[in-house]
Amino acid sequence: MSIFSKIANGEIPSYKCAEDERFYAFLDINPVALGHTLVIPRQEVDYIFDLDNRTLADLHVFAKRVALALREAVPCTKVGMAVLGLEVPHAHIHLIPLQSEGDMDFRKEKLHLQPEEMQAVADKIYAAFKKL
Repeated sequence: MSIFSKIANGEIPSYKCAEDERFYAFLDINPVALGHTLVIPRQEVDYIFDLDNRTLADLHVFAKRVALALREAVPCTKVGMAVLGLEVPHAHIHLIPLQSEGDMDFRKEKLHLQPEEMQAVADKIYAAFKKL
């Protein structure tokens, strides 16, 4: 079982931003920007393009809802989306609040946020998500 499956199942704590019966969103613990969120299917599949068409489409629709909530919770110009999938063998989408294209650079130094700040951001995103 991947670390992301354990997070979605509540076996490992996370900063939950959104969820439903098929998908889960939580803050990246090594964010490149405030509000950097990961969106995963609860179904454990390593490569995003191995998801069946319906799940892949629904994952993107769920990610759109999370991005709308993220943009409300963390003021930004846009929310960027990236699919890398090399670090953890579980399909996932990165959603990153952007002020510039440089905000999407995964090579830059990660933010070091306090747990209270992470929780406050996650709570804002989740509250905005529930309103959608």
